[in-house]
Amino acid sequence: MTLFYLLPFMQNFSRMGMDTGFQQRYLNYNQVLKSEFDERIQKISVHAGFTCPNRDGTKGWGGCTYCNNQTFVPEYCKPVKSITQQLDEGVNFFRHKYKSQYYLAYFQSYTNTYDSFENLKSLYEEALHHPKIKGLVIGTRPDCVSEDVLDYFERISKNSYVLIEYGIESTSDATLEFIRRGHDFACAEFAVKETARRGIKTGAHLILGLPFESKEIILEHADKISRLPLTTLKLHQLQIVKGTVMAVQYRQHPEWFQLFTVDEFVDLVVDFLERLSPNIAVERFVSQSPEGLVIAPQWKIKNFEIASKIEKQLIKRNTFQGRCWKGND
Repeated sequence: MTLFYLLPFMQNFSRMGMDTGFQQRYLNYNQVLKSEFDERIQKISVHAGFTCPNRDGTKGWGGCTYCNNQTFVPEYCKPVKSITQQLDEGVNFFRHKYKSQYYLAYFQSYTNTYDSFENLKSLYEEALHHPKIKGLVIGTRPDCVSEDVLDYFERISKNSYVLIEYGIESTSDATLEFIRRGHDFACAEFAVKETARRGIKTGAHLILGLPFESKEIILEHADKISRLPLTTLKLHQLQIVKGTVMAVQYRQHPEWFQLFTVDEFVDLVVDFLERLSPNIAVERFVSQSPEGLVIAPQWKIKNFEIASKIEKQLIKRNTFQGRCWKGND
């Protein structure tokens, strides 16, 4: 199924002035994923024990200013366990919810291409040999993918689902330097293009609301991201979490931050979607960290509730993803 399938429909939908309650005014990654598999597919996170080059001294110490890895690691994900054991525990957890489904092994924590090629290959192969695993989702940094790794992903993508997710976070070099990413946006552009050139599905993460970023800068992210050959996009609202450099900055300089209310964020995302290429599938709109770690904003609302609010606002404004997209000019 081509990712262009929503655009003509939504354009006709808008021109005719139709407002029938149709919810899919954006390209939903879950729907795209369903079209690729005959059975239900669920991600299972695994922790392979990697680190990051801006944590271990190669490019810096302590990591990105906003990052506390505890905010997104499930309890069963512990690097002292083998990949197989983590997958088994994940399968057992989801088995109680759905009788029949398969899984994608999600290498999520830290930088999952930051090791020797042989060790990486061994871990990926262990996951792929699990009888319930249909493919890999690899979270990584754009400055940590070698030619060998990309060539390997190209080979295995012929028979398995492979998606490489890059933490781009911002398209502003000033912001990337401030949050201590250790790379610029040009690096992200190169990695995405090299990955997609090999026919590998390619995703990106963006954080909306990083320090000193105005609304217009945030919306320009949509324009710049839309020029890249991306398959998927994950959006995250900025969360100030305990145990981070950003938590200290927020306490000392709250004026640096523009933290959105739920309604403000919903409006921002709708504006963002209007400028986003209709060919990029949106996987998520928000992050949901453990309440005990979140300093601000304290939304106390579930992901699906935010998604519902965004869908309703798209309908209310009679708009859709890509309505103001500038194309690839």
